Amino acid sequence: MKINPKEALQQLSTQDSPFLNLFVHGTLSVEIYKPEKVDLQQPHSRDEVYVVISGSGEFLNNGARTTFSPGDFLFVPAGVEHRFENFTDDFATWVLFYGPEGGENNP
Repeated sequence: MKINPKEALQQLSTQDSPFLNLFVHGTLSVEIYKPEKVDLQQPHSRDEVYVVISGSGEFLNNGARTTFSPGDFLFVPAGVEHRFENFTDDFATWVLFYGPEGGENNP
């Protein structure tokens, strides 16, 4: 299985949504995400990984702010407030959801 970022972004451009689910296997779900101007996402019910495809900006994760650029790996536990801010127009990222509802380390 191979998913090319250029082809994934082309598929996304035909949708009226900033994200597109591209692959599901067991608990793994892979999406491409490209918000326009503002990231409006809310906390998710499963653990999540981002791998930045293009662009740069700032990432707010549970109150901690960091910068990001292509190739960066960002982890967000289930239920944690997070969002991308001050990102460039070319920003796009892979999104990988996995594990059970509530996250893997949920008591």
